[in-house]
Amino acid sequence: MLSYTVGQVAEKMNISAHTLRFYDKEGLLPFVKRNANGVRIFDESDFEFLHVIHCLKKTGMSIKDIRTFIDWTKEGDASIQKRYDMFQERKKDVDRQIAELEVYRECIEYKCSYYKTALEAETEAVHWRKDNQAPDMALSKIINLENKEES
Repeated sequence: MLSYTVGQVAEKMNISAHTLRFYDKEGLLPFVKRNANGVRIFDESDFEFLHVIHCLKKTGMSIKDIRTFIDWTKEGDASIQKRYDMFQERKKDVDRQIAELEVYRECIEYKCSYYKTALEAETEAVHWRKDNQAPDMALSKIINLENKEES
């Protein structure tokens, strides 16, 4: 069976060795073995679990909640429902994040179009003509989105 050092895993997963060490110190890598010199050793089978941990962190899940997930995995079948519910909640959070990013992207696309037109006309005044008074819908969506967050 192949084994990997922290540096090799970091390179293979495109994350920093510091991040892997941090995950280990936070109790997120209970499966990691150490050799006689105390060096962390990862097996090929550890990669799937590492990807899940990294995915959860990248979606904004807290270290505390990831640790809870890790603890539940150690419980085996008794925690399947809890883990399923956790991932359903994470999916809702990610879907919300995606929807927000789509609104922000729409604003950026609008501004790209706005400035492209201004560049072609060599003036922003092109947007001030009476026949081109379209409201900045992307901006109003962002304002509405941010107002909802404050509520």
